[in-house]
Amino acid sequence: MWPTRTSILLCVVMLLSNARGEHRTAWQALRSRSVRPQPVPLLAPPPSAPFRFSSGAKSSTILCAKKPNTKAKPSVAPLQSLSRKNRIQSVLDWAQRADVQVSKEIALDSRVAEYGLGWYASTNIPTNQVLLSVPSNRALTVEIPGEGPDDRSVLDLVASSDSGSKTEVRALPWFVQMSLYIYKLDQVDADKEGVDMRPWLDSLPRSFDTVIHWSEANRQELQYDSMVTAVASQEQDWKRYYQSLLQAGASSSSLTWEQFLWGCEIARSRAFSGGFTGSAFNPGVYAFTLLLVTIYVGLGVGSLEQAANGAGVVFSASILKDFVLPKLFKKRRYVICPMIDMANHQSVKFAGQVSFEYFANAYSLATDQAIPSGDEVYISYGPRSNDQLLQYYGFVERNNPNDVYVMPPLREWDIEALERATDRKFAVGRLEKLNRAGLLGSATTVLSDKKYDETEVANANGGVVITRVLGLDPAILQALRALVSTEDEWNAAGQAVGSFAEEGSGGAANEAAARLAARTAVGMELQSKETTLQEDEALLQRMDTVKSMDASREEKLAVQFRIEKKKLLSETLDKLSVR
Repeated sequence: MWPTRTSILLCVVMLLSNARGEHRTAWQALRSRSVRPQPVPLLAPPPSAPFRFSSGAKSSTILCAKKPNTKAKPSVAPLQSLSRKNRIQSVLDWAQRADVQVSKEIALDSRVAEYGLGWYASTNIPTNQVLLSVPSNRALTVEIPGEGPDDRSVLDLVASSDSGSKTEVRALPWFVQMSLYIYKLDQVDADKEGVDMRPWLDSLPRSFDTVIHWSEANRQELQYDSMVTAVASQEQDWKRYYQSLLQAGASSSSLTWEQFLWGCEIARSRAFSGGFTGSAFNPGVYAFTLLLVTIYVGLGVGSLEQAANGAGVVFSASILKDFVLPKLFKKRRYVICPMIDMANHQSVKFAGQVSFEYFANAYSLATDQAIPSGDEVYISYGPRSNDQLLQYYGFVERNNPNDVYVMPPLREWDIEALERATDRKFAVGRLEKLNRAGLLGSATTVLSDKKYDETEVANANGGVVITRVLGLDPAILQALRALVSTEDEWNAAGQAVGSFAEEGSGGAANEAAARLAARTAVGMELQSKETTLQEDEALLQRMDTVKSMDASREEKLAVQFRIEKKKLLSETLDKLSVR
């Protein structure tokens, strides 16, 4: 049955009722969660562990010479002069004023000074417990493609009268738009829907230890060309995005590179994302629909069946708008959620999950397993390698199960060394066949990583990837089986690279030769390092125990990083042992 005019009218009413809230609500980063009872708003008592906070001077210049809103920046003492307890209490007091609900079971603290703030269990916390609940209108959101920041005044900073310039800004990566959003709050007007965001802004780190800030000499201390190339690409791309913002804002723009870079790093290190871009549950729409149905039937305008048909269209349209169309158009929403953004990352020992509560129109941090008293409440940022953690977050995770190592592409391997190791002469033209199969990697260096999603490791040149879970990429083992194969083995496989996909597919001797070639290449990569794993571990221990060394944060991170990479290479050598 085609929808009646009543059905269409009800559908239009539903869409109009949701229109205002559509851009103010946002989706969860990690997974949806059923509704839970809301915790009572309570302030966590400030702990007494030492706390360090790095702050930097803010530029007094503003974009487009717009006058700052001084009302949104209450007179407060400089951050350096505030005690650790006062700084924590200030943001907790702000959370209470902003209707953020903080469970008494957690406390905000900084027990590892170099990693900043984090949430800790102040008592034994059971599973399925809501620890934080943040109204969605307190969050900063950017929706792509097309919609941009939820605060429309953000785009007015760069193009108050030029819609074309606004379109150009909306086409920039999400973290660029989020950086502009943060700049607006930090330097122009800290008000967000009637709430002063200044205390939360003042709780953010003002400096980062990410590699983009390192000198070239310190970058080389990583002993890892893949990271050096990735950071060079990042720096090149981000400077191009910065210039795009300046061009959109014309010559009056005064957003500095340092402010832009800081905003991008806040965005990349604190935002989460999801595919839901619809509105939160709006009971008013359905109540109004029920009222119209009652009037429609009560006045005898139509039958109950027709009214029910109209109500069904309203429900279907709501599902279509909130869940189906965003997936169809590949929309994605990126969110920085104050207070929840202070939860730190662990790849394995995380017990917290971040969700968007559809019916409560709020973001929540809840437990999916018990947390003992005194332990930190970790969440997972996703399957991040140490490459990503150091490049965008500024830390290294020990024994990271998601870690990777990107070796040079197969075309750059020392073929003569592999021939000597396997005592086989590789057939002429075999490399060309592998090249046509796309197994040799790129022949040129590509500095831009803009085509890669932020969840992927930068590998624009098609380097050989080693993971902690799988070891050497199975596709590379396939290529090596084909490369080392004798004429008899090659002919038995039908002269097809694809026939070598399975382990042992070329025979026992072929498998042994392929694994030996792989071990040789990985071993050469490990031996090419300026220091050994044992030397690095001893150096790190001295950095931790000998005060006279006075190692910088960058130097220590470089050593931690290369230790993890060498451990991964060593593990891969063990996995490649002939079976």
